Amino acid sequence: MNYSIIDAHSHLWLQQDTVWNGKPIHSLQNGRSLFLGEVVQMLPPFMIDGKNTAEVFLSNMDYAQVSAAVVVQEFIDGLQNDYLATVSAQYPNRFITCGMADYLHDGFYEQALQLMAVKDFKGMAIPGHRLLGRSLTSSEMMRMFHEMERRNVFLSITLADGNRQVAELQEVISECPRLRIAIGHLGMANPPETPCWENQDWQMQIKLARNPNVTIETGGVTWLYNSEFYPFPSAIRAIREAADLVGMDRLMWGSDYPRTITAITYRMSYDFIVKSKELSEEDKRLLLGENARRFYGFQDMLDLPYIKNMSE
Repeated sequence: MNYSIIDAHSHLWLQQDTVWNGKPIHSLQNGRSLFLGEVVQMLPPFMIDGKNTAEVFLSNMDYAQVSAAVVVQEFIDGLQNDYLATVSAQYPNRFITCGMADYLHDGFYEQALQLMAVKDFKGMAIPGHRLLGRSLTSSEMMRMFHEMERRNVFLSITLADGNRQVAELQEVISECPRLRIAIGHLGMANPPETPCWENQDWQMQIKLARNPNVTIETGGVTWLYNSEFYPFPSAIRAIREAADLVGMDRLMWGSDYPRTITAITYRMSYDFIVKSKELSEEDKRLLLGENARRFYGFQDMLDLPYIKNMSE
């Protein structure tokens, strides 16, 4: 490949130990977690201690020739601010990490301010789809967004399915035109069993990237199209459709590591893009790395060699 690869959507944690909707979530052994009353395979089974660390991710990244990654956060993993601040300080040329405040309770602004000012997070993550009962345009949220804009801290946000939160985010975009915003999960694009002509609401999220400060990342697209499996032809079509709406220069690849690699390898989470005949080499260069390098401001990209498999 003659292009650098950047993962725009990944997760790290030392331990899952939290509660969501009154139900516990915590790490078990052999990659499993107790998740909302059910034991699930949260990590690949070789990650036996339940820890999803930067060092294991770096090993995957080096093997898959992924130069750098953006680490976001999710409520279902618990707040990981202390660990992620350590990761970005220890590996500054490989990771940009996002802080996350407790947006579920009023008074989060001061926490967010400390994450930006003291912990020096370059981005803030908001799992918007978990906040349907709370406004993205509340006075406290808008205060935080204005401070992020002032400090040039980007926003990584996932929205609920369809257009339920699109109007609110458009208000944020209009109010904070210099706030860099990355919208996740390819706008929650339709899974393959849903004909695209039956529901176009996901496209409303994509169209937000017509604003110059907004871009879309594809984190979790292999999860959205898991029922189809590799090489995910409908996912390629959804990416192509999104590009037709806003341009390929507004899209970034993301893996949603590590949850997605319980079904596929990390390399497979982008390899289906590399091997697609529906995307040009320039499309792939932009999607897999160049757009993310420009949006996040990555410097000194690592050139990783291809390591031959023993089975080749």
